[in-house]
Amino acid sequence: MSSQKNFDENSVTLLELLQWLWRDKLVIIIIVAVFSVASVYYALSQADEYKADAILSPSNSQPRPGLGGELGGLAAIAGVNLGSSDSGQVALAIEVMQSRSFISEFIERHELVIPIMASIDWNSSEDKLIYDPEIYDVNTQQWLRPKRGLRKEKPSFQEAYEKFVTDIFTISKDKESNSYTVSMMHYSPYLAERWVNLIITDINKEMRKRAIVEASNNLTYLNLQLDKTSVVEMHSTLYELVKEQTKSLMLASAQEEFVFKIVDPAVTPEMKVKPKRALLCIIGSILGLVLGMAVSFIRFILRKDREKLQLQ
Repeated sequence: MSSQKNFDENSVTLLELLQWLWRDKLVIIIIVAVFSVASVYYALSQADEYKADAILSPSNSQPRPGLGGELGGLAAIAGVNLGSSDSGQVALAIEVMQSRSFISEFIERHELVIPIMASIDWNSSEDKLIYDPEIYDVNTQQWLRPKRGLRKEKPSFQEAYEKFVTDIFTISKDKESNSYTVSMMHYSPYLAERWVNLIITDINKEMRKRAIVEASNNLTYLNLQLDKTSVVEMHSTLYELVKEQTKSLMLASAQEEFVFKIVDPAVTPEMKVKPKRALLCIIGSILGLVLGMAVSFIRFILRKDREKLQLQ
C-alpha cells in the first residue's frame, strides 16, 4: 500500500501538465517571441546569394581507333602513352578541375582573391560588391585582418581555394544523361555566371595543353626511334604509332571544346537561392516553442518537488 501511495504522489498526469502549460503560457509566449524576432533579424541580415549553372557533355574529342595488340604492346614497352579513353579523359578533367593547383591558378589568373575572401554583399542598383570593412579597405586597397598563425593579412591562394570549393564551386554528374553541371554561387549574379564560363574555358584549355605536350613528346620519341631502327617491320609499326600521335596532336590543336561541350550555357540568375528567410523564421519560432515548453516543464517539476517537500 505504501509503494502504491508513493507512486500516486510522484506520478504526473497529462491533464496536470497541460493545465500548467496553460498557466505558464506567458513564459512560453515570451521565449517564442524572442526567438521569432531573433530569427527574423538573422534572416534579414543575411545577404542574397545567386547560383549560375552550365550543363556540359563529354566532347568525344579523342577518337580511339582500334589499335592492335602489337601496336598497343609496343607503345607500352616504348613508354609511349597512346592516350586515355574518352571516359578516362573526362574523369581526369573532373579531378583536375577540382584540384588545388588548377583552382589556385584559376583564382590568380582572374584576380578573384578579393571578391572571394572579402565580399559580404552586392549592391544591385550600382552592380558593385560590398566588402567587409574589417577585412579589406576598398579606398587604400589594403587587407586589414589580423595575422593568425602562418596566415597573413592578405589571404593566400590556399585560403581562397578552401573557400572557393566549400562555398562557391560545385560540379555534379547526372548518371542518366552522362552530363555534368558546373555551378557557382555568389552575392553577384553576374560574377557567378562569368566564373562558370571562365572555369569551363580554362579546363578545356588545360586539358588541350596537356594533350598537345604529351603528343609532341611522344612524336619526338617515336621519330628518334625511327632513326635508330633499321628493321623494316619495326619501321611500319612505329609509323602507325606516329600516325596516331599526329592525329591526337592535330585534334588537340584544332578543337577548343576539347573535353567538354557546353549543352546549356550559364546565364545570369534572376532569383536568389539563399537565404531561405521564411524557413529560417519558421525554424526559429519552432525552436523557441520547444525551448519555452522545456523551460515551463522544468518549472513544473521544480514546483512539484517543492510541494512534496512542504508536505513532508
